[in-house]
Amino acid sequence: MARKLLALGLLLCAGLFLSTLVPLPSGRLGPGPVVSLRILDKDGALLREVLSGERGRCRWVTLDEVSPYLIKATIAAEDRFFYFHRGVDGLSMVRAIWQNLRHGRVVSGASTISQQVVRNIYPGRRTVWTKLAQTWLALRLERTLPKSGILVQYLNRISYGNQAAGIEAAACLYFDKPAAQLSLAEAALLAAIPRSPSVLNPYRSFPLVEKKQKEIIRRMTGLGLVTHGEARRALDERLHLAPRDVKFKAPHFCDYVLSLIPEANRPRLAAVVTALDGLLQEKLELMLRRYLDAVRDRGITNGALVVLDNATGEIRGLVGSRDYFDEEDGGQVNGALALRQPGSALKPFTYALALEKGLTAGSIIQDAPFQSAAGGGAYMPQNYDRKYHGPMSLRSALACSYNVPAVALLDAVGPDLLLRRLKSLGFSTLSRSPGYYGVGLTLGNGEVKLLELAGAYSALARAGWYRPVQPVLEWRTMSGEIIRPEAPPASSVFSPQVAYVIADILADRDARVPSFGYNTSLSLPFPVAAKTGTSKDFRDNWTVGFTPDWTVGIWVGNFSGRPMHNVSGITGCGPLFRDIMLLLNRRGDWTGFAVPEGISRVSVCPQSGMLPGEACPGAVEEVFIRGTEPAAFCGLHRAGNSVLTASAQSAVPGSRFEVSFPLDGDVFRLDPVLRPEHQRILLKAAIPEGVNPECIEWWINGRKAGETAYPYSMFWNLRPGSFTIRAAAVRDGKRTESVPVRIVVLT
Repeated sequence: MARKLLALGLLLCAGLFLSTLVPLPSGRLGPGPVVSLRILDKDGALLREVLSGERGRCRWVTLDEVSPYLIKATIAAEDRFFYFHRGVDGLSMVRAIWQNLRHGRVVSGASTISQQVVRNIYPGRRTVWTKLAQTWLALRLERTLPKSGILVQYLNRISYGNQAAGIEAAACLYFDKPAAQLSLAEAALLAAIPRSPSVLNPYRSFPLVEKKQKEIIRRMTGLGLVTHGEARRALDERLHLAPRDVKFKAPHFCDYVLSLIPEANRPRLAAVVTALDGLLQEKLELMLRRYLDAVRDRGITNGALVVLDNATGEIRGLVGSRDYFDEEDGGQVNGALALRQPGSALKPFTYALALEKGLTAGSIIQDAPFQSAAGGGAYMPQNYDRKYHGPMSLRSALACSYNVPAVALLDAVGPDLLLRRLKSLGFSTLSRSPGYYGVGLTLGNGEVKLLELAGAYSALARAGWYRPVQPVLEWRTMSGEIIRPEAPPASSVFSPQVAYVIADILADRDARVPSFGYNTSLSLPFPVAAKTGTSKDFRDNWTVGFTPDWTVGIWVGNFSGRPMHNVSGITGCGPLFRDIMLLLNRRGDWTGFAVPEGISRVSVCPQSGMLPGEACPGAVEEVFIRGTEPAAFCGLHRAGNSVLTASAQSAVPGSRFEVSFPLDGDVFRLDPVLRPEHQRILLKAAIPEGVNPECIEWWINGRKAGETAYPYSMFWNLRPGSFTIRAAAVRDGKRTESVPVRIVVLT
């Protein structure tokens, strides 16, 4: 019986020994599971390495790509007999087994480098049986790989704490350098961490890690791995850890790119080549930080910006906030994708629809009290300056960004048409019904994303062709396959002629003078079409614009929604917009906007929009879509510089001097919500031929309310009561009075 048991035991031992000669599966030793996804800029520069499936980030390196000091420090710290055993250190193993059996649990590991590699490949609970299994696997590993190959496995798989898997990740994390450039002192410090990464955390327990580092350096000296001189210099070297912040560039952009990748597809990808210009991105981040520092006293804490290449729609720059790591001001919020109200930045698309309906840049429209009933309720818009400006060209109304004409145009065009067109321009967040937004849509009462707003403006730069923004140039898989995303086909949203007229207006610095002045941040030495926007209560400020090559969109404000102080479209982010445009066009090779077929330029009377006559006070050149040019001559002016009407293009010659607005018998009702100083009407007079007044006096209830020169109209604030309005034309000391007009104003 004893012989049988002995034979069985010998047979089991022989089988166990023979089993250690079986190599480990090669699939377990590949770098795939710990190679992280790399996000690159358009030139191949690294933006970020994304955490891999092994809870770390790592680029698999060879021994030639690792500092020799690191290899020596690792052997001294973890396994000084590494080159002499076959996977197991017998004496250390016997001692560890005895200690573990005595305590009934694992209290000593005595693991060799080979055993630690196995434990990383085949993780399990720390029990005696698991330890025995890992010992068996370590013996097999030694039959599978040479010592150098085992070291490669260890250095690339072991955890160095703080989610850094592998020595390359650790070197970049703690010292901001590749593993090949580690000094002896740095190598010894990193070699100390794997023994207990949670306890030996350099960011939390640097003195403890430094103590272990010095022990390793002395041990290396005792083993003859380094000279006494090298050890002395390493012990005297003062180490400086890199900042704890996660190391990656363009953080908001990288987050955005990652959000485009389905979670199931990430393990297949080795790299993503984006359209971002890394050098430009760094400059944009610095420019935004400096600008926000300069305007912080205006209650502005944050901002975001986007730069698009118009030719391709590719994102060349995207900054989501002032500081990604600023927890106090919500730095990780991506302002380029956040939902904010765009203010007047949507107005150009309303005016584009008006051009499609037959209006022209020279059409005369009214900036006068207007009340819209769209959406089932009364809505009376106000201008930014709380004033009305009377009749003006469509060009002036858009360039000066007056609210009232824009709302009146949308009231005529219809909010439903604008909403459909905005959706075709890529606005994905305007998901409510047209009735929900009403005519306030043109003033930005719906929330949009800065990236989508910039994309819509780039369509105007591309002659009306909308192309979705492109963040990625190609995907690279683990197998080496390169996949280039197929760009969605461009769609025509506006005709080239309409897009050109809008661009021409937005680039006209003279047209915006009445509202913004001549020398503003939007005045550049090359053609730039730009529009500003400020949301209600000054919570959001925007500047968006384009040249033929670039589109730039900027938002500033506070992620908390706190209002800013003393900030307008021009004074808000306009200066930053100017600086970025100068940066993008610094080579001086800019060109003007290409004129499409079907565009003509015609001189018109600036006050009527018609062909100028001999009596017109002047003429301006206006741009027209061919077929919409005025065919008739100005009806406002006649020989002798007489004026037929002071304010309306549609007026016809009259035979008597009279008040043309308001009309006799008109009844007005005060709005209970609108402030009294904003409830006023424009008094207008019709003047017959032969009467060429120097001025007109306006009399209300027998008391002089004021006098005006050409164009003779005057605003008058409404108040409750009955009123008699009379106009008096004065010339050479003589007065000609109109027939009185009686109106009633109700509360």
